[in-house]
Amino acid sequence: MPTPASTDTAGSDAVRRVEKVADEFEAAAEETERLGRLSDRSVQAIKDAGLMRLLAPEEHGGYQVHPREFGEAVMATARRCGASGWVAGVVGVHPWEIAMLDPRVGEEVWGQNQDTWVSSPYTPSGIAEPVDGGYVVTGHWQFSSGTDHADWVFLGALTGDGSGRPAASPTYLHVLIPRQDYEILQDSWNVIGLQGTGSKDVVVKNAFVPAYRTVSHLDVAQGIAAERVGRTGTLFRLPFAVLFPLGITSAVVGIAEGALGQHLAYQRNRVNAAGGRMKDDPYSLYAISEAAADIAASRSQLLDGVTGAYAQLEAGHPITTKQAGQIRRNQIRCAWRAVNAVDEIFARSGGNAGRRDNPLQRFWRDAHMGLQHFIHMPGPVYHAGAVLEMGVDLPDHLRGVI
Repeated sequence: MPTPASTDTAGSDAVRRVEKVADEFEAAAEETERLGRLSDRSVQAIKDAGLMRLLAPEEHGGYQVHPREFGEAVMATARRCGASGWVAGVVGVHPWEIAMLDPRVGEEVWGQNQDTWVSSPYTPSGIAEPVDGGYVVTGHWQFSSGTDHADWVFLGALTGDGSGRPAASPTYLHVLIPRQDYEILQDSWNVIGLQGTGSKDVVVKNAFVPAYRTVSHLDVAQGIAAERVGRTGTLFRLPFAVLFPLGITSAVVGIAEGALGQHLAYQRNRVNAAGGRMKDDPYSLYAISEAAADIAASRSQLLDGVTGAYAQLEAGHPITTKQAGQIRRNQIRCAWRAVNAVDEIFARSGGNAGRRDNPLQRFWRDAHMGLQHFIHMPGPVYHAGAVLEMGVDLPDHLRGVI
């Protein structure tokens, strides 16, 4: 598939590794969607490109790359296969958080296999009842992307009151659970887009989780969890709301770039119903340029946000609440801008664009499904962003969104 001219694919080592297996991602994309999970071929391509090791700590075979490089690699993957890029962006963040836990956790997860995957989600859909040495966790979580290929799962849970309900003032925890302690509901993922991500439900019933395999969401959100285990690297001091959305939105931007590439290839030789060549149609060409500019703007703004945050921490300056709010606001706008651009070119691709054998329709569906993730909900984040721009104190109920 041709790469949009606005996309720089020659930059990082991570992107170059993705480019080496790009044909594998493209060739396996249809099978991945049909299976409702990543195909074995797609999984192997992700491993060959080292995508899950990009943010992992060096002592466990990780690359500890600059987050911009991670975002670029996710985009390069999603440009070929939306589902593969999505899983790389979501699952690829988890090694970053494992590095913030007790060192015993890294040994448990990667001691025997440095390619072990960890899925999620972080939504607090479970209860963690405090017991001696840890917690007993029970719950039901949706949207565990890539879970069929993972041996562990990060889950969000609220501390309980002893009766199966949240405590009066619960602590929001991220808990890490091994595969033998949770069930994957295999028939729980039947959607119109990103079908190949296999984002199925997981269920946990009374699983004991030692305290060292848990971390407070607030500590991760504020970027202080790493300090508590002695990690001082800039990568691990980034706030959760700066790094976690990067993988997801990078996948959406990459999917949009893939849609643009498919549209360009299709329009190049297309003849419309009146016999005119689309490459000579000034109205369609106008739409192409406008969409290409918007997708390129989304790419730049998203990567610039995390790059600026990283540089500021590297220089010894903390990220302010206002800056975090701006990064989150812009990250959401990047996703919406990119998907709106996809709509503009898809609407000008003719009826044949909707045929199942035309990859463009898969990119279009994947883009819209990616936009449904809660990390792309604009309302509360835009509200918080506007309040911060005015210099007004942020209400407590909005602090959690950034």
